[in-house]
Amino acid sequence: RVTLAESGGGSVQPGGSLMLSCVVSGYSISNTMAWFRQVPGKEREGVASIYTGGGEPSYADSVKGRFTLSHNSANNTLYLRMNDLKPEDTGMYYCAAGGEFWVGPHQPSPGIFHFWGQGTQVTVSS
Repeated sequence: RVTLAESGGGSVQPGGSLMLSCVVSGYSISNTMAWFRQVPGKEREGVASIYTGGGEPSYADSVKGRFTLSHNSANNTLYLRMNDLKPEDTGMYYCAAGGEFWVGPHQPSPGIFHFWGQGTQVTVSS
């Protein structure tokens, strides 16, 4: 079976940094992978995505310049480095894999992904 396990969330003050990790089991990193976030009462929002077959990561405008997506095929892990965190970055962050082919610049719809992690909470507040 395919599992995605996120980690690295926590509570930080504005301006702080966090590094999220997503370890993928039962599925080699390929096709489209992404990070999403969600807060209660709102739709799941694409944060950063990449088509691992080629191309560079793509970012939502709200995080561009602050977040960096990377992946390591050797250990089957997707990462999200988050710098200069803001209160509006607060949310449950989910890793997604098994996405259909996607091309930016806009973030993909959650509907294209077949596999999801359980989420890791990020809280940014004073």
